[in-house]
Amino acid sequence: MDTQALARRFTEVLADLQLECIGVEFSPSQGQSTLRVYLDTEGREVTLDDCEAASRELSALLDVEDPIPGHYLLEVSSPGIDRPLFTAAQFGKVVGQEVKILLKAPIEGRRRLRGKIASVEGEQISLEAEGKMFQFEHDAVESARIVPDWAALGYVPQPKLGGRKPGAKKK
Repeated sequence: MDTQALARRFTEVLADLQLECIGVEFSPSQGQSTLRVYLDTEGREVTLDDCEAASRELSALLDVEDPIPGHYLLEVSSPGIDRPLFTAAQFGKVVGQEVKILLKAPIEGRRRLRGKIASVEGEQISLEAEGKMFQFEHDAVESARIVPDWAALGYVPQPKLGGRKPGAKKK
């Protein structure tokens, strides 16, 4: 199944809702396969109402066109703060940010890389990781996600004040 073609088709269907399908993941399973669809929208956050409306539209499309054989569960979601990256263009939008990448085949003996995107030129991605520069085509990427900057988001735990309660006086 061509998930990028499916994502483009979904974006066409969701255009009237001002939603874009940034990517699709299909997880086959013996019991229940999952088709996960990630939505985005320009200038605002994706809401639960957006996901519900998109789910109705996509369910109808999938029932009619039936591009996936067998039974599966449709999940519609916002990309979240650890946004997955599905295309080279999406990598290009986050140059300078930290990402985790799983490659289809090893480069210098490594399939898992974590580093900052240095540049994107066409389909060529340059990643600075562990003091080295790794370059690969987007086709070599199995999956990729942004690594959230928890400190910038305000989620880093604050250090304790020497084991004392705040406001307590030293003896």
